[in-house]
Amino acid sequence: MRKLILSAAALAVSAGMTMAQDVVRLGTEGAYPPYNFINDAGQVDGFERELGDELCKRAELKCQWVTNDWDSIIPNLVSGNYDAIIAGMSITSERDEVIDFTSPYTQPDPSAYLAASPDVDLENGVIAAQAGTLQAAHVAESGATMLEFATPEEAVAAVRNGEADAMFLDKSYVLPIAEEDEGLMLVGEDVLLGDGMGMGIRESDNELRDKFSAAIDSMKADGSLNALIEKWLPGAATF
Repeated sequence: MRKLILSAAALAVSAGMTMAQDVVRLGTEGAYPPYNFINDAGQVDGFERELGDELCKRAELKCQWVTNDWDSIIPNLVSGNYDAIIAGMSITSERDEVIDFTSPYTQPDPSAYLAASPDVDLENGVIAAQAGTLQAAHVAESGATMLEFATPEEAVAAVRNGEADAMFLDKSYVLPIAEEDEGLMLVGEDVLLGDGMGMGIRESDNELRDKFSAAIDSMKADGSLNALIEKWLPGAATF
């Protein structure tokens, strides 16, 4: 991760900035289906696009979508390039030291291994992962040799070309790939990591965090969040 700390002066300037402006900017990666991706019309699409639009409606906020590479998505939130992250980001204690999170909008999603052979050595082999993810941290602690990539597509390519024995990421991402590509398959056991996904908010923006948390909680209460999960993340745990 790049530097994630602002000076005290910069934080003071940014405090309350979000709620004072007319448009709340939502930062996402746009490269992580089914959570977020760019559709044929060049627009952000997916589970988090539909969710984010509904949350903004319930919070009575005018929102604008912004895309940003994953490896700098937290630093660019902190520096003010957008006001919230909604990008398949799991809530972790390490991230919570730098930014705040809303209420979770998903349960912990199983992580899974994708490989080109059913007999790969997951404990001692070469495992690809996207940098800055829970899965990368898990592989680093497992004893396997890890290859980190900036995007999930690059990690999949490493398995296809034999550079890696397997890749490790959210099951909702790798399962459709295994179903569509006869040369790839899920191997090993699912692994539960993290505390679910939430929106990342600057630590100074308590009002915005609370508005989005209230909107998320209202969607849980009326069942509409579960309906979106079932639509976009079939088989995932609901609330």
